[in-house]
Amino acid sequence: MFKIVKKENLNDAVIRMAIEAPFVANKAKAGQFIMFRVDEQGERVPLTVSDTDKELGTVSIIFQIVGKATRLLAEKEEGEYIADFVGPLGNPSELEGYKTACVIGGGVGTAIAYPSAKALYEQGAKVDVIAGFRSKDIVILEDEFRACSDNLYITTDDGTYGRKGFVTQQLTDLLESGKKYDVVVAIGPVIVMKLVSDITREYGIKTLVSLNPIMVDGTGMCGGCRVTVAGETKFACVDGPEFDGHDVDFDELMKRNAIYKDQEAHDDHECRLGLPKH
Repeated sequence: MFKIVKKENLNDAVIRMAIEAPFVANKAKAGQFIMFRVDEQGERVPLTVSDTDKELGTVSIIFQIVGKATRLLAEKEEGEYIADFVGPLGNPSELEGYKTACVIGGGVGTAIAYPSAKALYEQGAKVDVIAGFRSKDIVILEDEFRACSDNLYITTDDGTYGRKGFVTQQLTDLLESGKKYDVVVAIGPVIVMKLVSDITREYGIKTLVSLNPIMVDGTGMCGGCRVTVAGETKFACVDGPEFDGHDVDFDELMKRNAIYKDQEAHDDHECRLGLPKH
């Protein structure tokens, strides 16, 4: 059992929790993830490690309430426990050696982008961050990003905060103004990562993306998280989750992610494997 030692509402649908998990806290690095289960009957859900505190032995996770599992997790309070918190899983981000970087996060994907920005900044790189949201009321981690970046650019779809528009527009303007980056890290909706990769390809900038395909066990056994990278089949959970954005077949990934769209978040979904509803 794993204790919830801190809980914070970042907005109406996004929550940050600190989980007591000393082993994970001691081992986890930027880019890796964990798999949690609220209880023994719950589904396994992957979440990126947002931050760690080795002294306290805690791991911070940030999640959006989008289905039953995340709703049940959100209903937990400080001092309560969840059944499983397994990790760190996946490969750490390969960020060493970069001197100038642009880290891009879209929506709740900004929570996944934060560890990369922090790691790059702490190793001495010049870091620009572009964080995009639908509107001002769902902006998260602004203070945290300001603390680990040289420049923070916030965009909102409706213009209620920061620049009106999309992260891709901000990136294009920076590149056209003469900004030079050794690497761009893009994390968020698949379409955002695809469009960012299309832009950086024209400039020959190394681009890293963190993929979020359907994932069941997180150890490479189920095969559900397979993606095509440079024409080869990869498993995001063990070969990634980070890949070169210029090599990813994003169109295939979007199709695969939509396979179970009609069944997602429905409590009355009947499992074809014969497993009980929970």
